[in-house]
Amino acid sequence: MTVASDVPLPVLGARLREARRARGMSQADAAAGIGVSRPTLIAVEQGKRVPAAAELVDFARLYGRDVHELVRDTPPVEALTARFRAAEQGSRDTQAAVDELQRLADDVHELELSEGLTTQRRWPDEYDVAGLSLAAAATLAADEERKRLGLGDGPLSNLRQVLESDVGLRVFSLSMPSAVAGLFAVVEPVGACIGINSRHPFERQRWTLAHEYGHFLLHRYSAEVTSVVPGRSRDEQTAEAFAAAFLMPKDGLIRRFQQARRQRGGTVTAVDVLQLGAAYEVSAQAMALRLEDLELLAGGWWDSLVQRGLKVQEARDTLGIAIQSRDEDTVPKRAQYLAVEAFLEGRLSEGRLARLLRLDRVAARDVVHRLAGSQDVAHEGETQRWLWEPEPETQASD
Repeated sequence: MTVASDVPLPVLGARLREARRARGMSQADAAAGIGVSRPTLIAVEQGKRVPAAAELVDFARLYGRDVHELVRDTPPVEALTARFRAAEQGSRDTQAAVDELQRLADDVHELELSEGLTTQRRWPDEYDVAGLSLAAAATLAADEERKRLGLGDGPLSNLRQVLESDVGLRVFSLSMPSAVAGLFAVVEPVGACIGINSRHPFERQRWTLAHEYGHFLLHRYSAEVTSVVPGRSRDEQTAEAFAAAFLMPKDGLIRRFQQARRQRGGTVTAVDVLQLGAAYEVSAQAMALRLEDLELLAGGWWDSLVQRGLKVQEARDTLGIAIQSRDEDTVPKRAQYLAVEAFLEGRLSEGRLARLLRLDRVAARDVVHRLAGSQDVAHEGETQRWLWEPEPETQASD
């Protein structure tokens, strides 16, 4: 038996059950909100009863979802909210962000299923760091991952792409409360999901991404809400140390620091630290503290600089050191390409494309133009652009 959308009743029931759990509602509360008995609600969630169209609208309203989210014919993603609540981290401040992360993961998973593709998981086993000090555990995981991924010991400018393409993580950029830096959880059937705060500066987003990757490598199955001020638990402190070691590998950083010192006749200035931070795409503070930790700078060097009135952005502007503003892509790049291809071949409407990318239609078309376009130089020397465009009649409409 199926409903009008052709979704199998067991799948519909599972989606309604996960939506209720994500909302943090009991069966009794949900039944009361819909105006049905609890046995009736149970029958719907078990796929034994066809809900009326009006009831589906009521479910969507009660759970804060669109109807089309509830009547998809793909199995639901495990409720992220339940995972975070189990970890006692499902606070009200993060609830909306967790809900949006679940929707994004669900949207991307459905897109991949509809296109007959899946994200390849090139996950390493969790690193065994039992008995190691915090610093040793972080360094071991960071160095081994650098080797495994063939990243060398230099700056890593495409961290998100590496984690998405070479590891198989799903990284989303979404608006969160300013005090929340990121979210991490492993949920099935989607896999490992990381949410980074789109409101934060680019360097902070990269640091958060590396921090959450540390959680993935060291304690994979614990849902995590990362605040701007690191927690005091060993897991949090290890993830922070991993981010520093992974983004600023010891050997390569020492080599570049020594090169800068030689060029200045044996001294190092704040300008050198700012330039190193820009090269590694981390904040000036993160770079200075890493250099202090490696005993390349005296302890307290950064604090002393701040007390003397250092204005990092003013100094960067004066020196012409540019740092990217933020990561603008809400969904993983691979999902964007899949969505654009499906749109161009008429399998995805413009409205659904825009919803998936979390953009308006004009901005979504800009993404299509950017991702499907290609530039080169013609034989005559002029620049020319190719853009793969479908015939007008092949484009689906809403």
